[in-house]
Amino acid sequence: MKRLLFFGVLLIITSCATEKQNFSPLSTGFYSETKGSDSDKGANSIDINVKGNVNASEISNLIATFPKFKNTALNSEIITLKYSLQNYLYAIDADNLNGKNKALKDFEKSYKKVQKLRQNLNKDEDEILNRYLVRLKTNVSAIEDYIKGN
Repeated sequence: MKRLLFFGVLLIITSCATEKQNFSPLSTGFYSETKGSDSDKGANSIDINVKGNVNASEISNLIATFPKFKNTALNSEIITLKYSLQNYLYAIDADNLNGKNKALKDFEKSYKKVQKLRQNLNKDEDEILNRYLVRLKTNVSAIEDYIKGN
């Protein structure tokens, strides 16, 4: 009896279809509309796989682990910086050259504001912030160099 019950439960569990949850801020419909088809890609296409790129992965990890600071103005500008970096990665993945360029300009503006606001931090917080900013800028530069090389 126990054996029959076990196989019945096993059959029900394995036969039920489950979908992977989508935690992306972009819906699937929007993502497929912005991505476009392969025939839409012309001379201005971005030939990079964001999901398999080490630099893009590190940018995503840095965005997720960015620390909070005591300065609220700095924290709000860091949120803007992280948002522009996310848009940059989405634009690259969607092969959207104009969106990539706009997100890159927004990142540069935000980066400069953060550089000005970091003068008010103590030495330890300044070093932590500098470490994150250098890694972000290095990875963005590596992706831009790769795109320009192709």
